[in-house]
Amino acid sequence: MKLLIVEDEPKTGDYLKQGLTEAGFVTDLARDGWEGLELAKAGHYDLMILDVMLPGLNGWQVLEGVRRAGIEMPVLFLTARDQVEDRVKGLELGADDYLIKPFAFAELLARVRSLVRRGHSSLESSTLKVADLELDLMRRRAMRGDHKIELTAKEFSLLELFMRRQGEVLPRSLIASQVWDMNFDSDTNVIDVAVRRLRVKIDEGYDPRLIHTVRGMGYVLEAQSDAVAP
Repeated sequence: MKLLIVEDEPKTGDYLKQGLTEAGFVTDLARDGWEGLELAKAGHYDLMILDVMLPGLNGWQVLEGVRRAGIEMPVLFLTARDQVEDRVKGLELGADDYLIKPFAFAELLARVRSLVRRGHSSLESSTLKVADLELDLMRRRAMRGDHKIELTAKEFSLLELFMRRQGEVLPRSLIASQVWDMNFDSDTNVIDVAVRRLRVKIDEGYDPRLIHTVRGMGYVLEAQSDAVAP
């Protein structure tokens, strides 16, 4: 699941990003309204967490721009503005929920999961499938045929990225930014080690093999590929 956080307060933004990433979500963080609106239009997000008081465009304007663009992803307002009229305005503009700062992260996480689940109205829309590999995004469960595969939170996020972009060669730099939220360092092998461990779990003993190395370029997940896995 991919989330967009639009929050200009550095500590709050970093706290949200770290907590939601550790909870298994892929997260992007925008620091102002203009950046938030552009990311919302360009990316495919399952949920946006939106502050009201933002530099550039405020949260109301971001939400109006998102809805005007025909984007129907759930939106959770997270703000210190606690007046009833503010909450009513947010809901009337098309927000799905409204949480007041300060907040408990456990409550935020519960609301995020509920909104994401609501946004995926059918089981099909919350399940990714390639060959006999199935990833249930709601239950956080991976299956290969009749066998359940135990994954860490990072492995789940990595596999979700691969399956959402099946058939695409993903460079290590993209994997690092999307799953680890870091710039790729050619001197580290963290990406290769993680992919190797994931490959053991989902490919070893199964046919066809799904994760392939494209030498000099990165990795690709597909049922049939000319890429050669080491």
